[in-house]
Amino acid sequence: MDTTIAPGAAFAVHDDAFLDVLGPDPRLARVIATDAHEGPVYVADEHALYFTTVPRPGAGGPVVDTRRLDLVTRRLTTVRADANAANGMTLAPDGRLLVCEQGSMTRLAGLTLVDRETGATEMLGAAYAGRPLNSPNDVVVARDGAAWFTDPSYGFLQGFRSPPALADAVYRLDPASGEVALVADGIDKPNGLAFSPDERTLYVGDSGAIHAPGDYDPDRPSRVLAFDVLDPGELGDARVFADRIPGFPDGVKVDGAGRVYISCERGVQVFGTDGRLLGEIAVPGGAVNFTFGGPGRDVLLITADDAIWAARLQSTGPQP
Repeated sequence: MDTTIAPGAAFAVHDDAFLDVLGPDPRLARVIATDAHEGPVYVADEHALYFTTVPRPGAGGPVVDTRRLDLVTRRLTTVRADANAANGMTLAPDGRLLVCEQGSMTRLAGLTLVDRETGATEMLGAAYAGRPLNSPNDVVVARDGAAWFTDPSYGFLQGFRSPPALADAVYRLDPASGEVALVADGIDKPNGLAFSPDERTLYVGDSGAIHAPGDYDPDRPSRVLAFDVLDPGELGDARVFADRIPGFPDGVKVDGAGRVYISCERGVQVFGTDGRLLGEIAVPGGAVNFTFGGPGRDVLLITADDAIWAARLQSTGPQP
């Protein structure tokens, strides 16, 4: 790692409980300078990080590649070039990447399985109630194998998708039937999402403050909502878990103790299960998204558009 930031500058403690997150020797260091944007996924048996690149202009819409970083050699390779405006990703139960493809004017948006070795793809879901999805943004897989994903209309607002046929919403894709079911709507711009360790709570970021480049409104939502999970595929009413996230919330993750981590323009904010802000990891230029990685799952691997950063902590993410 070629750049390390002093702990006093990298970590801000707002509550003494954050010291349990940091441990005795927290560190923030740059792993590599590269255009890492979204969808970070750590694969333990490869000690590698997969991610999607910063969108660049293309004739049919934004061009995004899916890449792999070997965390030992720092070698970058492309898994899939021009990956249909791929955004959020996670690991599917069969080991393939489960990818949110935002689509374009000529290509469907949807959830896709991508083979990590060959880049071969399989579309899982591209519609709800016979109408095309907008531009899926982020996805998580529950223990029962169901894929939960957010579908905001960012593609239309940013000019590379047709007017939406569906409201912005959160969906669940059933692993057995392949059916897509609506589980939550009424959210301005549903973005990152994560389950609590016991999967009794679903956290969903609402990044409505930003609709398109240059269109930021601080009076629109910049918060994370919490939903009780009542039954598989059924949620209770939304409640505000954390509000006024700096800029807007993007990635959302939980650690093994249930604390909630949210990426934003200041870096990564960490909240207690009661919604108290415990502390911040100050990533230069802000954080786009992140994931827990490393053999002990005690390293936050953070994408920041121009680099990948690693924050070594005492807290650990959910164990595989």
